[in-house]
Amino acid sequence: MHIAEGYLPPLHAVAWGAASAPFVAHGVRVLTREVRAHPESTLLLGASGAFTFVLSALKIPSVTGSCSHPTGTGLGAILFRPPVMAVLGTITLLFQALLLAHGGLTTLGANVFSMAVVGPWAGYGLYRLLRRCGLQLMVCVFAGAFAADLSTYCVTSVQLALAFPDPGSGIPGALAKFGGIFAVTQIPLAVSEGLLTVLVMRLLRQSSEGELTRLGVFARDKSRQDGNQPKAVA
Repeated sequence: MHIAEGYLPPLHAVAWGAASAPFVAHGVRVLTREVRAHPESTLLLGASGAFTFVLSALKIPSVTGSCSHPTGTGLGAILFRPPVMAVLGTITLLFQALLLAHGGLTTLGANVFSMAVVGPWAGYGLYRLLRRCGLQLMVCVFAGAFAADLSTYCVTSVQLALAFPDPGSGIPGALAKFGGIFAVTQIPLAVSEGLLTVLVMRLLRQSSEGELTRLGVFARDKSRQDGNQPKAVA
């Protein structure tokens, strides 16, 4: 979920903003280099940002009055690496806060850290690990998108537990409470996002395989995959 405007104590809001800022600044430099070196990538960058915006703007009711939603950051992390997604995710969260009242400006740093920093890195890390283990591309894409989604909510649970410890059991008790609330809807949402990301990647494989090969998602390999036709695999 996006943490709502004014929900975090001021000190926590400032701290999460400071923690997110270096990742976003580094992402701006990486994104600038990518666009200058390969202007043709702007279309795919825009599509990755739009994918994140649309999925993360969905509000699905959870328990106790909260809401959950997909994040959409796994796709962009796999295509352009996590630093770029720090920028695209920040832009997404800023527009949602201003236009949709989804999240907020005071909680922007916390939302950026969970959805645009930790989520992409967790998803990309698992994706690369599984690829090195030799698993098929689409299995790795599913796992990466799943991890990016679920890790975002794990971090959000930590952020809320730190801000609002349980009076009796402290931070661990609050973490168990927040995590349990979000898990009810977020685990099936993470599975659904993984499947949707696989579908989108299959469409991109058909329409933009050359661009994806340049980005390193595919690399020529003599092995056969997904049938009898030789495919490009990472």
